[in-house]
Amino acid sequence: MQTFLNVLLVILVIAVIALAVLYFLGRKLEKRQVEQQQLLEMSKQTVSMLVIDKKKMKIKDSGLPKIVYEQTPKYMRWAKVPVVKAKVGPKVMTLMADERVFASLPVKTEAKVVVSGLYITEIKSVRGGAIPQAPKKKGFFARFKKEN
Repeated sequence: MQTFLNVLLVILVIAVIALAVLYFLGRKLEKRQVEQQQLLEMSKQTVSMLVIDKKKMKIKDSGLPKIVYEQTPKYMRWAKVPVVKAKVGPKVMTLMADERVFASLPVKTEAKVVVSGLYITEIKSVRGGAIPQAPKKKGFFARFKKEN
């Protein structure tokens, strides 16, 4: 019985330490996110662009500048990011997009978007109609239900 209580006490101490570490790490990351959001807000501008293509690609294969790849954390380099190829003025550019913007951005259509550096943060308007809504994802089990 004594060994059971010792094991339970050790597990409890480890859990408390892990929760404390996660709490302080989360607060640090939250502060960093607020700072980055402020930088995005300061450098945003509205531009008109013709969206040529959009894909989810690895950063290395996306055609973004090399410095973007070098500044990306190592654990994020293998992840696929939403990449948009668009004609802004006379130039064809490769830009990254926010997930919700990427889902609703129409291809081969002219749109006014808010850009912050190489990052598309929001859609203002689309030529020839309203901004299309992002397709709603079905849940895992909803895919198997029969539609009548």
